Amino acid sequence: MKIQTIRDIRSFMILELRGLYPEEEINALSRIIIKTLPGAKELHQIFDPGLAVSAEDVVRIINITSQLKEGRPIQYIIGSTAFLNCTLRVNENTLIPRQETEELVDIIIRENKNFRGRIVDLGTGSGCIAIALAGNIPGASVTATDLSSGALSVARENAGLNNVSIDFITDDILNPVEILKIEAAIIVSNPPYVRDSEKQFMHRNVLAYEPPEALFVTDSEPLIFYKSILLIAERILIPGGKIYFEINEALGNEMLELLAEFRYREKSLINDLNGKARIIKGVKNG
Repeated sequence: MKIQTIRDIRSFMILELRGLYPEEEINALSRIIIKTLPGAKELHQIFDPGLAVSAEDVVRIINITSQLKEGRPIQYIIGSTAFLNCTLRVNENTLIPRQETEELVDIIIRENKNFRGRIVDLGTGSGCIAIALAGNIPGASVTATDLSSGALSVARENAGLNNVSIDFITDDILNPVEILKIEAAIIVSNPPYVRDSEKQFMHRNVLAYEPPEALFVTDSEPLIFYKSILLIAERILIPGGKIYFEINEALGNEMLELLAEFRYREKSLINDLNGKARIIKGVKNG
């Protein structure tokens, strides 16, 4: 079918993607694409079904749809995504931020509105956590680390796009050097936590396109990054400092036990909006 108006975009995508994506997801994808069109910058134009689509944009829509057929995530295709009140660049060097990560950041913001001190985000990826915290907690100084130079390049660009100041450090959570020179009052991390055996349950576009080193751990050592971060926290987190993690929903009890081993108090396992235990926090004993 020919694409001539905004109305035609949704019809075209349903025709092309039916059977590959649920119709609800196709509708969501079409809305995302429409919002990126130069002629649909104004909110009222997004919902004008008769708005004409240029020949150049028709070519772009067909190209995007072709990539969606291959399973490439829409965020990588258009090169950006929304995260809380931030717009972030993303590419194959970074994970696509998830809803549960937004919930983690929202909790930190709500609990630390008047916080003054240093927040350290370990394994920052796109920079989503660090940037949202820097933008929403005015009294915070934020440091973000990652081992991937590609991810840090994206994170630096995102900090500039969102007009926040962040200290970026290249370092390895499992073999830290530079990280150990920092003093932190809050540590936050969304490290790799998906066990190899859980790959079979994941969507093909995640497995094919998102960086595996930011996602997966072995079944024999599923908490390896958390243990290393807690060892780092022994050195850099001040007494009474807080730690926040995004976690594997299947390992909540194990994480509570791990925080207990490191003598954290006020430990709390928090369910996300889907009722899954995806966030844990604690306070370091002084």
